[in-house]
Amino acid sequence: MASRILVVDDQRANVEMMCGVLEARGYEVLRAFDGAQAMEQVLSASPDLVVADILMPGMDGYELCRRLRADPVTALLPIVLVTSLDAQEERIKGLEVGADDFLSKPVKWEELFARVRSLLRVKSLQDELKELNARLETRVREQVAQLQRLSRLKRFFSRAVAEAIVAGGEEMLKPHRREITAVFLDLRGFTAFTDRADPDEVLELLRAYHQTLGETVEHFGGTLEHFAGDGIMIFFSDPMPIDRPAERAVRMAVALQQAFTPISAAWAKLGHGVGLGIGIAQGEATLGVIGFEQRWEYAAIGNVPNLAARLCGAAQAGEIMLDAQTERDLAHMVETEPVGPLTLRGFQQPVAAFRLKSIREFGDSPRFA
Repeated sequence: MASRILVVDDQRANVEMMCGVLEARGYEVLRAFDGAQAMEQVLSASPDLVVADILMPGMDGYELCRRLRADPVTALLPIVLVTSLDAQEERIKGLEVGADDFLSKPVKWEELFARVRSLLRVKSLQDELKELNARLETRVREQVAQLQRLSRLKRFFSRAVAEAIVAGGEEMLKPHRREITAVFLDLRGFTAFTDRADPDEVLELLRAYHQTLGETVEHFGGTLEHFAGDGIMIFFSDPMPIDRPAERAVRMAVALQQAFTPISAAWAKLGHGVGLGIGIAQGEATLGVIGFEQRWEYAAIGNVPNLAARLCGAAQAGEIMLDAQTERDLAHMVETEPVGPLTLRGFQQPVAAFRLKSIREFGDSPRFA
């Protein structure tokens, strides 16, 4: 596309002559016969270069140059001033107001062409740099937005899942049915502890508990669904399916009990009895994002999370309770003892349950990313 040049002079003959030779060289040329017209042309047509006479009534070339330099949009627009009197003095004034180059009258056309080519090259480089900067700013904004989204998602999902969602996998969050393994945690003795303890002590206990929880859930690849004080729901194999979800859930539960033991012992020395009860259940659930504009949560709904919560309620401090399906799937690697059947709130029939006693290890323990 031809470069666009604005020629400004109050003498129409001068304008037409210069425009003619520039058009003959293939440039698109705009005309203005005073400074005010030139400002309008610059704003409406966005020329690549301005060639302006200095001596014009009203707004002269100096004032035109000064105004163009004052506007951030045209601050870098190349400007050539055409001088006719004391060339040295006019050049100094022109430099002070921001002119890029000068021509003396009578204009030598080859000199005009050379200066125009030189300044248009500069303008082209400036435009390229401006475009690169705009792309960079856009990319930075997109990356900042991704980091912000990733930060929010990491409150619920493992790092790998959060990064997959940010990379374009939001379809994962739409409502769907999937088989999951749900784990519910609850602190035994916590209500009595909050009644007796100082608020700072309550928060200190929760901070230690949550810190241990967060690191462990991250390690085993769980999704944090429900987080309210001491009651916490975690599930496995959603929003991305993973291998051995029931095994991960049980190993995470054991790791949490082991990590919580020294926390419980420290508070026992201060006269506070707190322990961790855990329930695990497996089966199909409905999953997806719920909530409202100011607060969204990723939730699992159905019998499976409810059963995990009820089994947790039946567990004593330090115990891990499994439903029948989880116990059956992991029979090759866990030692359990039957409990019940249990009559649980929300379930019409008694529910078979099993207390986890130990995990049988065969060779090296598996690693979970």
